[in-house]
Amino acid sequence: MFNGGRRSYPILGGRLHFVKFETGKLNECLDFISSKQLLRGVVSGVDSPSWRSGAQPDNIVIKATGGGAYKYADLFKERLGVSLEKEDEMDCLVSGANFLLKAIRHEAFTHMDGHKEYVQIDQNDLFPFLLVNVGSGVSIIKVDGHGKFQRVSGTNVGGGTYWGLGRLMTKCKSFDELLELSQRGDNSTIDMLVGDIYGGLDYSKIGLSASTIASSFGKTISENKELSDYRPEDISLSLLRMISYNIGQISYLNALRYGLKRIFFGGFFIRGHAYTMDTISFAVNFWSKGEAQAMFLRHEGFLGALGAFMSYEKHGLDDLRVHHLVERFPMGAPYVGGKIHGPPLGDLNAKISWMEKFVQKGTQIIAPVPMGVPATTGMGGFERPTSKGDILRSDASAALNVGVLHLVPTLDVFPLLEDPKTYEPNTIDLDQDEFKYWFKVLSDHLPDLVDKAVASEGGTDDAERRGDAFVHAFSAHLARLMEEPAAYGKFGLANLLELREECLREFQFVDAYISIKQRENEASLAVLPDLLMELDTMNEEARLLALIEGVLAANIFDWGSRACVELYHKGTIIEIYRMSRKKMQRPWRIDDFDMFKKRMLTDRKDQPYKRALLFVDNSGADVVLGMLPLARELLRHGTEVVLVANSLPALNDVTANELPEIIAEASKHCGILRKAAEAGGLLVDAMAGIQDDLKDAPESVPLMVVENGCGSPCIDFRQVSSELAAAAKDADLLILEGMGRALHTNLNARFKCDALKLAMVKNQRLAEKLFNGNIYDCICKFEPIS
Repeated sequence: MFNGGRRSYPILGGRLHFVKFETGKLNECLDFISSKQLLRGVVSGVDSPSWRSGAQPDNIVIKATGGGAYKYADLFKERLGVSLEKEDEMDCLVSGANFLLKAIRHEAFTHMDGHKEYVQIDQNDLFPFLLVNVGSGVSIIKVDGHGKFQRVSGTNVGGGTYWGLGRLMTKCKSFDELLELSQRGDNSTIDMLVGDIYGGLDYSKIGLSASTIASSFGKTISENKELSDYRPEDISLSLLRMISYNIGQISYLNALRYGLKRIFFGGFFIRGHAYTMDTISFAVNFWSKGEAQAMFLRHEGFLGALGAFMSYEKHGLDDLRVHHLVERFPMGAPYVGGKIHGPPLGDLNAKISWMEKFVQKGTQIIAPVPMGVPATTGMGGFERPTSKGDILRSDASAALNVGVLHLVPTLDVFPLLEDPKTYEPNTIDLDQDEFKYWFKVLSDHLPDLVDKAVASEGGTDDAERRGDAFVHAFSAHLARLMEEPAAYGKFGLANLLELREECLREFQFVDAYISIKQRENEASLAVLPDLLMELDTMNEEARLLALIEGVLAANIFDWGSRACVELYHKGTIIEIYRMSRKKMQRPWRIDDFDMFKKRMLTDRKDQPYKRALLFVDNSGADVVLGMLPLARELLRHGTEVVLVANSLPALNDVTANELPEIIAEASKHCGILRKAAEAGGLLVDAMAGIQDDLKDAPESVPLMVVENGCGSPCIDFRQVSSELAAAAKDADLLILEGMGRALHTNLNARFKCDALKLAMVKNQRLAEKLFNGNIYDCICKFEPIS
C-alpha cells in the first residue's frame, strides 16, 4: 500500500565484522580466517546454502591495501588459496574515513582528561578536514571531499618508533604490553619538567605549568644511572608522551597552515588507548589555545580495510546513509583474535559451549566478549589478558568497542521529524550514576525474564542452557558498560533495552512473553464488547475523555516494570484495569487533554484528521481496551488509522504480526472496526459465517497495520521501516503511547504534524527525574503544529 517511497535500485545487504591482528600475528590471523570458515562466505554470504553446505568457491580474490598486501600476498595464496587484489593505501584510507563519518552516527569523539564525548558530525559540513593516520609512521592528509585529498605532511616518528624504542628499552614482547606498562608509569622520574628547571614553580609568564614536559628523557642526562635502574613503566609512559605530543603538535601546525579546526586521528597506534588520546588531545588543545579539536574514530585501525572493501564494484555502499546501519554487539562475533577465536559464525551450540567453558557462573566479566583464561591469548592476539583476581579484564584494544554493523537498506528516517539533524531519541543520557541505577533494575529483572524465556521454549534442557548463556552474555555487557558507559558509543536507555532484546534473540528466544500475551489478549477481548457499549452511551466530549483515560489506565500493564508486575498478583487483568480507571484523577502530571479535545471536537470538527499513526505498546488490555477503542473513535470521525507496532517482540509488547488477529477478534463484536479492517485489507474472508448487520453501510475509512522496523520497547525515529516512512507521508496526527516510546524516548521530540504523547509513569526514578513526580503519574502531552 505504501510503495511510493520505496527504493528502486539494488543495494548490498549483510553484516560487517571487525577484527584486529598485529602484523607479527599474521599466522594467527590466517588460522582465524580458516577456523571461522570465512572464505566460504566471500562470494555467497554467510546465510547462503553454499555457506551451510561447507563449499568453498574457487579462485577467490580479496581486496587488500597497505604494504602487507604486497609483502604477504604469496603467504595468503599458499595458506588459503586466496589472491590479494591490491588497492592504493591512501585512497582506501580516505575512502574508509569518509564512509565512517558519513554512515556511523557517533563515529567521532573527543577525549580529554579521561572523558570521552561523542560528536555528531553534520554531513553537509564535513569537509575539509585533516586526517592523521598514525601507524608505524604518520601520514597527514587534507581531505576536501569524496575522492579529493592530498597528503600534505607526515613524520617518521610514529607507532613504529614507540614500539621499536620501547621493545629495546623495556623488553616488552608486544605493543599492547608496552601500552599496558604506561598505565602504571610516572614519567616525572625520566622527563625534565618545567618545575625541575624553575624550582617547582610554574613559568606563568608564558603559560607553562610546573608539570609541563620541558625535555623528554631530559632528567636522565644528569643522573648517574643505567637503563636497568629505570622502571619499564616510567620509560613506556615517557616514550608515549614524547611521541604523542609531537604527533599532536605537528598535526595542529598543519591544520593551522590550511585553516582547519577539525582533526581526525586514526591508525593502529591509537587503538582506543586513553593515555594516547589524552596526550594527543592535550597537545592540540595547548598549541591551538583551545581553538582546534582532536577527534578520534571508534573504528580506528579499520579505515584502510573499509576503503578496500568499498572498492568492490557495484557494492551500493555509496548510496548508504546513517539510517541503513545498525550496530549490534553479539557475544559470538568473530572479532576475538589470538588463540581463542570463539565459535564459528551462526553456530549457536558452539557459542553456548564456548561461554560455558570460559564464562564461569558468578564471574564478573568486564569486556564486550568473554576473555580467555590466564596463560592463553585474549583479544587482539596479545600474549596475556590483564587479570585481577577473579575479574577478567579486556586488554588495551577493547578500550573502544566496535560491534557488528548490520546493513539494513529497508530502514528510513521518519519523514515527520521536525528536524532530523537535532533529533535525539533518548530523554535521559546514561551517565555513570544513571547507569548504576538501570544496571540494578535490569539485573533484578533478569531472573524473571529468563524464566519466561525458558518457559516460552517449553522449559527444555536446551532452553535452560540457552537461558544461562543469555544471562551470562547480557551480564557481561552490563559489566562492561558499568566500567565505561560510553564503551559502545553514545548509549541511552533505549540502546540498553534494545541490547537486552538482541541478547535474547542471539540465543534464539524468539518471544519470551508469547504465552502471557495470548492469555492477556483473550481476557481483554472477552470484555471489549461491554466497554464499547458503555462508551457508545456517552456524549462526544465524555467519550473522548473516557477514551484517553482508558489508554492511560490500560498502559499500567507492563511486564518490564517491577511495580506493575507486582500488581498482577493482586487481581485479574480486568480488575486491575478497572481499579486503574477509578483512580484516574485530573489534573494529570502533564494534562493537555482540554487542548486535544478542542482540536478534535472544535477546530477539526468539519475537517477531521486525514490519517493518524497510533504507536501501540503492550499486548492485552493496553492495546485491546486502550488503543483499539481510541482508534475506533478516530475512524468514527472519518480519520484513516494506521496502527504501528514492533517488527520483533520485546517483553510483552504487541507486534505487527499479532495485531491483525487481535483486530479480527475485536471486529466480531464491532461493525466500525470490521468495516475499517476490511477497507484496510486486514480482513479477507475472515468473518465468513458471522452475522453481517452492515451490508448496506457506507464504505469506511481504512484501519491498517504497519511494522516500525525495530524490536525494542523504545523507538528511534532516525531508523524506521520503509513501510512506516511511506505511511507517514500523508499523516497529520501522531499518537505515541507507552513509557518506552513516549517517555524514555521522544518526550522532547518535535514533529511536522500534531502529536499526542500518552503514558503512565511506572518507574519512580523516571518520575522524579523528568517531572519531580511519582509512580503511576499520567502524561497527556499534546503538541499541535500551530
